[in-house]
Amino acid sequence: MRVGLVCAHAGPVGTDRTTSASTHEHVARVAAELTGLGHEVRVYERREDPAAEATVTVDGYRIERVPVGPSSRTPTAPLVPYVPEYGRWLSERWSGGDWEPEIVHGHFWLGGLAAANAVRATDIPVVQTFHSLGAEQLRHLGRDYDGPGERIPLELALTRAVDMAVAQSTDEVDELTRMGLQRAAVTVVPAGVDTTRFHPDGEAVPRDRKPRILSVGGLGPRHGHDDLIRAMRLVGDVELVIAGGPPAGELANHAEARRLGELARRHGVGERVRLVGAVPHEQMPAWYRSADVVACTPRYASAGRVPLEAMACGVPVVGYAFGGITDTVLDEVTGRLVQTGDVRGLGITLRRLLADDAGRFAYGHAAVDRVRCSYTWDRTAGALERLYERVVRRRRPAEN
Repeated sequence: MRVGLVCAHAGPVGTDRTTSASTHEHVARVAAELTGLGHEVRVYERREDPAAEATVTVDGYRIERVPVGPSSRTPTAPLVPYVPEYGRWLSERWSGGDWEPEIVHGHFWLGGLAAANAVRATDIPVVQTFHSLGAEQLRHLGRDYDGPGERIPLELALTRAVDMAVAQSTDEVDELTRMGLQRAAVTVVPAGVDTTRFHPDGEAVPRDRKPRILSVGGLGPRHGHDDLIRAMRLVGDVELVIAGGPPAGELANHAEARRLGELARRHGVGERVRLVGAVPHEQMPAWYRSADVVACTPRYASAGRVPLEAMACGVPVVGYAFGGITDTVLDEVTGRLVQTGDVRGLGITLRRLLADDAGRFAYGHAAVDRVRCSYTWDRTAGALERLYERVVRRRRPAEN
């Protein structure tokens, strides 16, 4: 099958990816796995560097860089006016060349809009993965939501233009049906984990004898580090390491890093909270292995990638019970779930788990088994392959 994967931003192919897996990491793995299954895959992304090659082959699939919009790395909002032009470029490419996709899969809302624009005069079906939803972010983040004003209405319009939406959690299914999609037009295909990289055996970042809690994510109110810092008063003499944000050398001048440091000092835990900044993604397994527990307390989590990576490394997870975290972490099996915003419950749960060596050992083993059985990239690609075949059969005219 010929598959076109459409993104709106340039990918980090050939560069270090930092801390948590990105949308492009997801697309790259899907493309590689589908290629391994025998499909002909092309990934379309915006050409941000004029010196970059227009086309390049990676892991057997082809990346085509679309010359639309500014020739520089650009935030999402300024790219919205270029979506129609992006769609026209794709349409001309597919109609005037020797390669036309049998199915197109849009990623993130801008990629989906470009894909839907490109195929609207054809019989080519469109599958869409949003990765996050503006309406859901707005509900959870309130005043801290900083998405473009056009995002929510355009995502709503996009749900009416696609053949099938791919959700990454059951919470996202509920959100998409609230937006008007029929339940039969939404399917759950969670992200996978690279279990050749994320596994329990291997090096760990050096640490002292003090128990360690690890939190992974960018620096900002949406990532929930505030709650963890407040909960530390109830946990005892342990270390909280926060990985994410700008590089370590820039933390001193980063407003949010300074605010979190001041919050820790105000709550009497300043000596026990350490920010390490951005970590290359390939180094994250060693950080996970160095932790006794990984805490996941964001105010918004669509996919639950961090708990999956931690679980693949054999580390139990304590997280807020919503979004992708609820799907991935089995309460009292691979970790513990706490009601969102319950700082006291979070602190007590972390303290009890850190004092329970046997419990952490059992949770860690169950976590590895769960990831290897249900969350590998080959399973993700296999589910997408079956979905593509079903959607194409439904769109394809009946043969005489």
